[in-house]
Parts: sequence; C-alpha cells; structure tokens
Amino acid sequence: MRKTWFGIGLIALLIGMSLGVVSAWRGQPGPNPYAGQGTQTAPMLKGTLTTYYAPLSQDEIDGLLYMVEEEKLARDVYLTLYDQTGLTVFRNIANSEQRHMDAVLGLIEKYNLTAPDTLDQVGVFQNEELQSLYNQLVQMGSQSTEDALKVGALIEETDIEDLEKWISETDNEDIKQVYSNLMKGSENHLRAFVGQLEAMGVNYTAQVLPQEQVDEILSSAPAHGMGGIGMIEGQMNANADSGITSAITNAFRNAWKWMRGFLGRFGI
Repeated sequence: MRKTWFGIGLIALLIGMSLGVVSAWRGQPGPNPYAGQGTQTAPMLKGTLTTYYAPLSQDEIDGLLYMVEEEKLARDVYLTLYDQTGLTVFRNIANSEQRHMDAVLGLIEKYNLTAPDTLDQVGVFQNEELQSLYNQLVQMGSQSTEDALKVGALIEETDIEDLEKWISETDNEDIKQVYSNLMKGSENHLRAFVGQLEAMGVNYTAQVLPQEQVDEILSSAPAHGMGGIGMIEGQMNANADSGITSAITNAFRNAWKWMRGFLGRFGI
C-alpha cells in the first residue's frame, strides 16, 4: 500500500514539474521573490542601497526624479498599448518597467527625496514634458500594431540615451549601479520589440541612437540586469504557439524516464 501511495505521489510531482515548464515557456510573470522581504529590489541592489551613502548634487536629484517618471512613462504607454493590441510583450515589459520604477524609488527613499505623487495613476505625470510625450506616444502607437511596436523601440532607445547621460553625470556608485542595470533592461526590451517587428517582416531602423549602436545591441546576447526578463519573455511569447507542444512532450518524456528508474530501485 505504501508503494502505491509513493507511486501516486511521484506521478503528482511529475505533473507539477510539467506544468511548471509550460508556465515558464509561456513567460508568465511569477510571484515577486522579494515580496516577503518588504522590498521590490533584488538583493544585489538592496545591499548597495543600504551599505553605501554619498551626498547628492542637484543634478543627481533632478536625474532621479526625472528617471522614475521616465520609467513610469514606459510602463504606462505599454499598459495602454497592451489594452489596444493584446500583445503580451507589452504586458510583460510593463511589469519590468514597474521593477525599474521600484529600483529608482529605492534611491529616492534612501536620500529622503519626495517622489511625484502621481506614480500610481496611469497616464498622469507631474513633469509636463513627460505628460505631453506620453500623449504623443500613445497616439502614435494607436495607429497599428507595427506602430505600437515601433513606439516601444523608440521609448527604449530614448531610455538608453538618457541613462547614458545620467551615468556620465553622477559619481555616486549606488546611482551608477541602478542606472546601469536599468540600461541593460532597456537593451533587452529593445531586442524584444525589434524581434516582434522582424517576425512581422519589418526591417527596423534606429530612431534615436546611432544605427551602429542599435545594431550592436541587437546582435549581442541578452544582458542579465534588471528587466532582462523582458527580452526572454518577449521571445517566448513570440514562439510559444509553435514550441509549446514540443516543450510538454520533452518534459513528460524526461520526467517519466527519471521516475521509472527511481521506482525501479524500490521494486515498484
């Protein structure tokens, strides 16, 4: 009887493992692994935020307050375009942009700055320039799916350019670290949007950065900074329909082979 229940338990484990593979393949966002720690930032960033301190210049203060709204701009545009297009790449990268906002907010709170009070309101900005830009980008992206993806790529190119500027103008190591991770995420997001365009047969041309820089980003491997998951999720969603059956089959085949060998050791 014990052997029977043991076998049933292993079968349940096999099913759970297979469902986990399917979820990962589809790129569905999972629970925040840091939620129980009372923070939205990864341990690496949290360690830097709590062990390093240096006075801020006015330019660094202005940069942090601008960047948190610029990341919000990306999040809000992507949420709006996801509602219009239904493309999961927008939803996934919007989730990543929220993590970007949380990282900058960590610095804002550390240095006792006052964050904009509109961060929870989609499409509403304290910075008038960003408010106007949000309205323009949504209008541009609403024309077609291709235009929506090009707007996503435009936002990421602009983020990269702005982050390069802010990094060059700060000597605070914690700000540099956060901005560097955000830039890696933006590069990954750019790859994801361009990948979607290429899948539609569209040849992408740089809109803000030099073409050579964009080509170098697109030809390089995805980075593992904050937001890197956006690129991986974008690729997974683009290929999910064609690869999901194969993923399930391989998962069951490998898990069943392992389980048969394991049960054999117990004579089951």
